[in-house]
Amino acid sequence: MKHIVGINTETMPNKYFKPHEAFDLHPHKYDVGIFTGLKKGYEDNLFIKKLFTLPEQEYVDYYQYHLTYFLGKEPQGEQVFFSFVWEVVLIRIRYLETKDPFNSSHATDMELLAKLTSFQKYLRSIDQWNTQKTLPEIIADQQEEIRKQQAEIATLKEDLKAARKLETDDYINIADGYLLSFLDICLQTQEALLPDNSKELVFSQTQIVWSKMIAKYFREGNNEISLETIRRYFPADKNNPGTKYAKIPPELKLFQLKPARKRS
Repeated sequence: MKHIVGINTETMPNKYFKPHEAFDLHPHKYDVGIFTGLKKGYEDNLFIKKLFTLPEQEYVDYYQYHLTYFLGKEPQGEQVFFSFVWEVVLIRIRYLETKDPFNSSHATDMELLAKLTSFQKYLRSIDQWNTQKTLPEIIADQQEEIRKQQAEIATLKEDLKAARKLETDDYINIADGYLLSFLDICLQTQEALLPDNSKELVFSQTQIVWSKMIAKYFREGNNEISLETIRRYFPADKNNPGTKYAKIPPELKLFQLKPARKRS
């Protein structure tokens, strides 16, 4: 197996990737090396060789497996590890790109190049150090990020402006002592059907919206209404309300919501 051009692997010790222990019959599938172990100076090539056998969805696990191994020896070495892997992949990509396109291995070379390019794309997604980027590229990226943030801020301002149109400092006051009577009316409203009995008069996906609406826009005797107090009357599951559920006392059920008689 040829060494990767550009990295002096003859004297380079194996230290970045977890090796296949010599004569281990049950190595981890991401270990780098062969049955007799990992020959000195060959870990870069064997890392790439192993990569070629993996599906794209395993690239993350493969990288993280060896990163964890390296950090076990060099706790502050994440950038060093990334830079080494990046260089190994980049050199192999350049090597394949410069090969004679009319050689007998061209089809295989293109397949390997596609795998390396895909893995390089993953590396770019986790690059915290702007590896291989020029200063103008870094500045351009920062300016693009600023532009996106400014656009998001403008959108949020418009959303806030629209939301404020619906806000009010005023509230609807419920007579002191009759909060539960009002809640009973709300609960009856949920059960009311249209004249043809086809569907409910009002409908909500959740019950918490009722509690939040009442706590936000209503008062009892000009005093704020506790959300936690009223949500007990609006259980998420009416068929299984739970132990915290509370019923409206009969003496406070003062009104009945009934359909009007049909006009002749």
